[in-house]
This record gives sequence, C-alpha cells and structure tokens, in this order.
Amino acid sequence: MSLAILHSRASVGVDAPPVTVEVHLGPGLPGFAIVGLPEKAVQESKDRVRGALVNSAFDVPQWKVTVNLAPADLPKEGGRFDLPIAVGILAASRQIDGRALDQVELLGELALSGALRPVRGTLPAALATRAAGRQLLLPLDNAAEAALVRDLGVLPATHLLEVCAHLTGAKPLEPFPANRAASATIALPDLAEVRGQAHAKRALAIAAAGSHSLLMVGPPGTGKSMLAARLPGILPPLSEAEALETAAVASLATGTFDPRVFFRRPFRAPHHTASAVALVGGSGNPRPGEISLAHNGVLFLDELPEFDRRVLEVLREPLETGRILVSRAARQAEFPARFQLVAAMNPCPCGYHGDTRGQVCTCTPDQIARYRGRVSGPLLDRLDMQIDVPAVPPEQLDATSASGGESSETLRARVSAARQRQLVRQGRPNAELGPGELDRHCALAPAARALLHRAVERLRLSARAYHRVLRLARTIADLDGVDDIGVAQVAEAVGYRRLDRGQR
Repeated sequence: MSLAILHSRASVGVDAPPVTVEVHLGPGLPGFAIVGLPEKAVQESKDRVRGALVNSAFDVPQWKVTVNLAPADLPKEGGRFDLPIAVGILAASRQIDGRALDQVELLGELALSGALRPVRGTLPAALATRAAGRQLLLPLDNAAEAALVRDLGVLPATHLLEVCAHLTGAKPLEPFPANRAASATIALPDLAEVRGQAHAKRALAIAAAGSHSLLMVGPPGTGKSMLAARLPGILPPLSEAEALETAAVASLATGTFDPRVFFRRPFRAPHHTASAVALVGGSGNPRPGEISLAHNGVLFLDELPEFDRRVLEVLREPLETGRILVSRAARQAEFPARFQLVAAMNPCPCGYHGDTRGQVCTCTPDQIARYRGRVSGPLLDRLDMQIDVPAVPPEQLDATSASGGESSETLRARVSAARQRQLVRQGRPNAELGPGELDRHCALAPAARALLHRAVERLRLSARAYHRVLRLARTIADLDGVDDIGVAQVAEAVGYRRLDRGQR
C-alpha cells in the first residue's frame, strides 16, 4: 500500500483555491474511484488517465486506486486534475520518485496519448501558486499566460513523459521566460479618422480622463460607433495589478489570453439581443459575463433602447459597486465589474428626430416617448455624461478641406496626465470618488457653487446626479490642468446632462 500527495488548484470565480490530490493504492478488487465532489468531467478523468498511462508505457496498478480531491466540500470541475492524478498514481506505485512533488503545483488535461492539453483559468492559479511559494507545472499552451505573473517559476510540458522526466531529475524542464509583450503590437483605430464632432471628442476625452460613463444620442451615421471604438486608444494603459486582474477574468471566460494585449484596456460590445446572463455572467458553474470581461475597460452598448429593459436594469448595481455576485442554487461566485459604460442611441425609432440634414421624422410624440422610455430613469441617472452627436456638415467630411483634429496618441498623453493627477491626489479616478471624498477634492468657488445650485433647482437633478456633476467638473479641471473648480468647469459639466434638460 502507498500514498502520494500532490498540489493543484480549483477554479471558483476569479479565485483559485488549493486542492490537495491524495492518491492511495490499497488492497481489494482493481478499481478506480475519485471522491471529493467531482463533477462529470472530473469523474471521466479515470479513463483519460488510464489511457495516458498505458500509451506512455507505464504500468496501470492492479490495486484499488482511490483519489481524494480535498477539501471534500469544494466542487471540482474540468480536466485540470488529470495531470496530478496521473502523476500521483505513478508516485504511489513507485514508478517515479515523488519526493519533489511538494515543490510544485500541477495543472493539465491529458489526452489518451499522454499529451497535455490547456486548461481554463490559468492566471488565477498562477497568482495563487506564487503566493504559496511553489512552482507551477502546466501545459505548454498555458505557459505564456502564466508567465505574465512576475517571480513565478513556470514549468511548461507537452507530454506526461516530460513531466515524469523532470520530477525524476532525468531531464529537468526549462522554466518559461517572463512574458511582458507590448500592447502596441496591435494597432488601435485613431480618433483623427473621425471628421468633425469636436464637441463629442471633447466629451470622449473627459470621459477617458475620469473613467466616466457616457451616452451619445444622435441620428444614424453621425459617428457614434466610430467614437466609441476609438475610446480605448486614448485611455491610459493598465497598471500591472489592473492588467493581471483583467487578464484573469479573460482567462476564466475564454480559456486563453493573448499576452500582446496585457496592458491594454478591454473593449466589449455585445449585441442588443444579449441576455441578462450573457451580460452579468452565469450558467451552472458561474462564468464571467460581458460586464466582467470589460473590467478596467469599456463596455459599449450600441442601440441602447433595443436592449431588453430587464437586461439593462442588471447594470445598475455593478455601475455603483464595481462587482457582480452571481448566485445559483448550488454555488455562487463574485466577479469584478468596474467598467466604463459607453452607450449610443437614436433620438427616435426612425432615427431622424431633430436631424439637421433635412431628413423628416415620421414618428409620433407617443412613439418617441415609448422609445426613449425603454431606458429607465434610474439607469440614465447613473450615466455621468449625455451628449448630442449631430450630423456632420458635408464640408467637414472632405479630407482635403478638413482635419480630423488631435490624434489618439496626442490626446492619450493629455488624458494620462489628467488621470495621474487624480491618482496622486486621491488614488482612484474621479468617477469612483465617494461622498466623503467629494467634500475634500471637489470644493467649489462661491460663484461655481451658486451656479450648480441654480442648475439643480432648474433641472431638478437628483442627489446622485448632483454628485456626478461634481465629479465631472473635477475631471474637466484636471484635464485643463487647473487645481480649482470654477464656473467654467461647472457650466461645462452641467451641459453634459442632455437628458436632464427637458429633452427626453
């Protein structure tokens, strides 16, 4: 009889709790049992492991094999435990030396040939392994992702035989080099390509500087989608901590992560037919949704009123808290969801209400009211900026007579400087300031305060909208490079509350 103990990681939300893989060979009829709350894919590991051992020229022990995945009350899913189970059987049966097993954690799905296949959620496991002070042995296809974690020994392998050769010392695996590929290897669209729309570009810069939510209202073809697609190009790059958190969510959702976009903020644009589960996450074993995949980046909702109203309402809580708790009968998982919401909509069902190009609107007042009413007041109240994006005159569309204005690179430098002022002053973007911080960092001159009070009374702004105007004015001052919030900054901030000016 023999026992082998190995270390691995489960996947629960964005966490990777430790799992101890205990393999015991005991007397009794030959058999293979896996205990410890394994789901179907884990139960099927016994067949994959048996085939991998046979095709790798190892002996399958003719004992009763019991595999315990501890802790017993933690659900286990996927093929990530194939490799530690196979290595545990070999160590327990004395086919390999198991003395080095305490220094590594193992992840990997096995093919019947013994080849290693990639698994989902490598980055959270890599972060947890580094905290535990061990090395991470995993499939080669996951190595580039795991190597994004600094000061972690990543040991990539392509086959079970390579793993065994490393553990016995016959042929140690070469550590995978640290991976810090530049995000600039994939070009982003340039804001200078958008002709005209100086007011919308100014609003976009303010939104980028303070991480403010933005709603653009205008007829079809005025550049709303083009502007939104160019927002990531003017946003400051991610910090290393933000990049790791963002990449960890992407790894859970897709199973892979492209290191070339490590420091780039994500941009997600789900179709208006997306369900609430697709937006916030779900399924039996909760997976992150679009709002979590946009964490530390941009969530763009085009044709906002075309989304189901119940789908839009699920955005209200994460817009305030920056997190989403997905609960199911058997389990629950919390995912980060601090995203910058950018939305676009037409002013009416036909799209041409108020169009300056001579297009005639065919909608009745009731149709317009119902169309705009698809977006609830509480959700609109949570949007920091609401602007008009009118039609562009033909002379501004001519490349020979008009300039597109500042390039994304030039504007990104100004935006990054404004964001840095915020981080030095309060440690977070202005859009995330709490009520107490507003008193400290958004003090107004007497004339500016009087103007804001008149705007609140005339526009009947809510307390939430009042605070959002304050945050927006603070960002405008930061972008302009001034310390004090004056009348000009407050007036501009109030001007971005389009739907509070009786235009709903």
